[in-house]
Amino acid sequence: MAVLDDLSGFEFEDVMEDVFRNLGYENVRQADRTADEGRDVIMEEVVDSTRRAIIVECKHTGTVGRPVVQKLHSAIATFDFDGPKRGMVVTTGRFTNPAQEYANRLQQNDDPHPIELLDGEDLREIADEIGLDLYNGRIEILCDETLRPYDPAADVDAAVAEAFRDIENIEAADLPEPHSSVSFRPVVAVTADTNAVFETSVGVIHRINDRTRFVAHAERGQPQVVDEDVATLVTENLHATVDLDTEQLGEVFDDVEERRFGQTQTEYKEWAVERLQQHHTTTVTYTGDNNVTYNKTCEPNRSDISVQSIEPVYLPEVRHTTELQKYTYPHEYYAAGPSRVTAEDGIHRCVHCDTSGIDETYTYCPNCGAIACSSHTKTERLEGEPICTGCAVTERFALKTKYFYDEQNLEAFREEYAAMPLHEKAMENKWLAGGSVVATLLVVVGLLVIGGII
Repeated sequence: MAVLDDLSGFEFEDVMEDVFRNLGYENVRQADRTADEGRDVIMEEVVDSTRRAIIVECKHTGTVGRPVVQKLHSAIATFDFDGPKRGMVVTTGRFTNPAQEYANRLQQNDDPHPIELLDGEDLREIADEIGLDLYNGRIEILCDETLRPYDPAADVDAAVAEAFRDIENIEAADLPEPHSSVSFRPVVAVTADTNAVFETSVGVIHRINDRTRFVAHAERGQPQVVDEDVATLVTENLHATVDLDTEQLGEVFDDVEERRFGQTQTEYKEWAVERLQQHHTTTVTYTGDNNVTYNKTCEPNRSDISVQSIEPVYLPEVRHTTELQKYTYPHEYYAAGPSRVTAEDGIHRCVHCDTSGIDETYTYCPNCGAIACSSHTKTERLEGEPICTGCAVTERFALKTKYFYDEQNLEAFREEYAAMPLHEKAMENKWLAGGSVVATLLVVVGLLVIGGII
């Protein structure tokens, strides 16, 4: 049988560690390779509310005989665990009849430490279940679960309507229906433990005992760790995933895209281990027995890092685009039901400058469709309605710039201005008119003082 032929014994143990984790076993880790004692992989399961340890012997060989099973049975008895224990022997080949008879006898006699045997044929069935490529030991990502792309209790474009409520001078009824698309982006949530101790002649100088949890984009190319807000969105909603049904979602969104996982689960595990090695590497300063100060770089070994879980899931990236006359307003976010993390907000942004963010004031210009900040929003002289500086026609009256929707409005005001009495024309520039009044009063007061009247 040409199963996993190119793998070494240690590599086969790595693969089986991933296999057991995918099968749902907990706290899966490898025993110290320098002191094997017949235990390659150690893991746990919960049966009838009782936690039980499982000690696994991995044999990448053609035939496994009775002595291997007997040796494991002895190792189980000496394994330090506060609770029931059982064993498992896994091989890429087959078991001899004496080996099978020994394991069967343990089961029949209700031995406290029974042993389960998994041969190459069993591995084929497991491979089909979890997506294992038998010929290179890689575990493919098989995932059809996604975070919810929208809040089922609200409209799919509820986030857009909510964002436009902050914009002045526009009503929800005036908004056209946005174009809505969703891309299901593959991500993996990784949980790993790092346990390492660094010693010199003076004793322990550094210790790492850390559980790390992070989320990474899992498309083609190098995995990229997501922002903290997005990671929280994913991890807090992993319990509430739904089936990814693109046909059904096509009835909700205008466009639906499902992206593929770019690497195997095994490759993501290897990448996570390398990343954690770099993350935990540090330089420690300590004083030796001779009172000399030393610097030592402490880098954990790969065996110090145990990946506890790699949970694949699709992360919906929703994009709405709203067309308002000359302008298009994008609004993009990562979704998990009613929870969202904004990736792009083109609604809370002035079209004429770099002003953006929800803490600013924005006004809609009905003349051109612009959303503008307060610095680029004026009042149209004839209509008394907002207009943005980008589309306004301007002219100075009473030394003050006036803003108009178009040339027709400007011409209408020219005629109106020409017919105004002088005092009304002056009031077209209240600051100038007020300043003139103040200046006139000051001149009058000055003359009265000079004339001795006051």
